[in-house]
Amino acid sequence: MKTDAEFYLTIAQESKAEYKDRGSRFLAFAFPVQDVEECKKQVATLKKIHTKAVHHCFAYKLGLDGNNFRANDDGEPAGSAGKPILGQINSKQLTNVLVVVVRYFGGTLLGVPGLINAYKTATSLALQTTPIIQKPIEIIKDFQFDYTKMNEVMIIVKKYNCTVLKQDAQLFCLLTVAIPKSSLEAVQFKINEIINR
Repeated sequence: MKTDAEFYLTIAQESKAEYKDRGSRFLAFAFPVQDVEECKKQVATLKKIHTKAVHHCFAYKLGLDGNNFRANDDGEPAGSAGKPILGQINSKQLTNVLVVVVRYFGGTLLGVPGLINAYKTATSLALQTTPIIQKPIEIIKDFQFDYTKMNEVMIIVKKYNCTVLKQDAQLFCLLTVAIPKSSLEAVQFKINEIINR
């Protein structure tokens, strides 16, 4: 799937996969996420559900600059869990994705190469079971205008598939909108034209 600067790749929905190696079970959970708080909540939820698991390793990647990521080994040897999970997210060029791999120990040590393979494979399987989708990169803008112009502004917002993030309508309307990057100039021009009439 080819991407350009107007789109990014992420996963469509949550998914789950299981990988077994010498008695150990690796349950991989992939989530589409928007921020670090959401990642923390998902990890905490899985820890509550899988209390008997020995490790809850994870990695996430957020945003579009490639600098907002984290890999956590949760007690596994350094670099044997979080890095292979993150490696799978990166290999598919995904962002706004969290993968948590929950490990139930099966009594046999797998060694670092075995662990790397298990975490990598479990993650890969989870990412294969959810559709990968292209989403438009959105630019967030605020508009303030007279209440009487709300309908006209909303027609533009809908026409260009913008997302309303916040709306405060009193005497003046304050609208925070996420605009697809490809439509930014057109939307700003048309809304400003309405506002300045």
